[in-house]
Amino acid sequence: MDIIIRDIEIKDLEDYLYWMMPERTHHKYNGPYFKSDTQEELREYVEEVRDKLKNGEDKPFGNKKMIVDAHTDEIIGVISWHWRSQETLWMEIGLIVFNENYWGRGIGTIAMKKWISQMFDEHKEIVRLGFTTWSGNIGMCKVAEKLGLVEEARYRKARIVNGEYYDSVSYGVLREEW
Repeated sequence: MDIIIRDIEIKDLEDYLYWMMPERTHHKYNGPYFKSDTQEELREYVEEVRDKLKNGEDKPFGNKKMIVDAHTDEIIGVISWHWRSQETLWMEIGLIVFNENYWGRGIGTIAMKKWISQMFDEHKEIVRLGFTTWSGNIGMCKVAEKLGLVEEARYRKARIVNGEYYDSVSYGVLREEW
C-alpha cells in the first residue's frame, strides 16, 4: 500500500467531516474515554480550517497532516504531533486511521514509520518521540511494537471504556534508536 502524508486541502474537508462524525467506527478505538466533538462543533472546526486555507494561513490544520492513498488521493486518516515537553525536546505523536476501508492493511505501521522519520528529519532538536494509546486498542499497540518502540509506561486501570477499565500504554523511541 502506497500512502502520502500531506497537508490538508480544501477538497479534503467534506470527507474529513464525514469521517470525524461521532458515529464513525474509529471513535471506538481512538480515545473513546475522551469527550467527542458534536456534529456542530465538527462543522465549525471544518469551516475554520476552510477559512484558514482560503486565507493562505501557514498551518491551517495545526500540527496534523492527512494520510492519503497515493493512487486515489482518498483520505485515510490523520497523523499529528505535539510537544510533551518542549524543555526536554520530547514530542508525542498520534495516529488515526479513520477510513475503515483501509483497516487491516498495515496503513498504521506505514504511516507511523514515515511520520517518525519525518519528525526526526524536520526537527533536528528532538531527542525522543512518544506514542500513547490504551490497552484496548490492540492494533495501535501492535503498530508501536512492530516499529520497535519501547513500552516505557503502563498506567494500570487508567482508562474506562464501556464501564470496563483498561491500561494507558506509552511507547517511546530515541533518535539514536531510530
